[in-house]
Amino acid sequence: MSTISIIGAGGMATAIARRTAKAGHTLEVIGRNTARAQTLADQLAAGATIGTYGAAPAGDIVILAVPYSSVAAVVADFGEALGNKVIIDITNPVAPDLSGLVTPQGSSGAQETARLLPANAHVVKAFNTLFGHVLARGGCLDAFIAADDAQAKARVSTFIESLGLRPFDVGGLQMARTLESLGLMMIGLAKNGAGSWDIAMKVDIG
Repeated sequence: MSTISIIGAGGMATAIARRTAKAGHTLEVIGRNTARAQTLADQLAAGATIGTYGAAPAGDIVILAVPYSSVAAVVADFGEALGNKVIIDITNPVAPDLSGLVTPQGSSGAQETARLLPANAHVVKAFNTLFGHVLARGGCLDAFIAADDAQAKARVSTFIESLGLRPFDVGGLQMARTLESLGLMMIGLAKNGAGSWDIAMKVDIG
């Protein structure tokens, strides 16, 4: 199994961390708030540790589980410490009023994050179309991924499968914008047409 580092200790970070620990991976939780990170690590009861915020993460795969509005500051705090890492971006850069995405036209949150990271870091978009409480509930859910680096994409696919999820490759990192639009659509669907947040997108292959 792999060593996985998660930056963040919120609801989505917790849901991913619990499935990661259950799958038998070595898990490192990193956060600005050390006490909160320690609380999450203690809840996992699977040998999870906490890392030093801003220092090089122990994991070769690093899950960036913070709000999109915090990403630039977090990446700046870590700097070159994120070099040579596979960075999983789970964010949805959604406007507060849900009117659209806050990223530049033709770009995505993942692509904007990639521009801030060291050149040898590899960004993979994943998990952004899943709601944390649905992920935490268990079951085999579909997880869509986008990335330019084939090796990084393959590693993340293997990791996702180990969590009991079904990965679907949607293409290069330019497709992250489509996935982020899908994330926004899922929020709109939950608030309107479905009338429930207990939903997930599923690919039905006939």
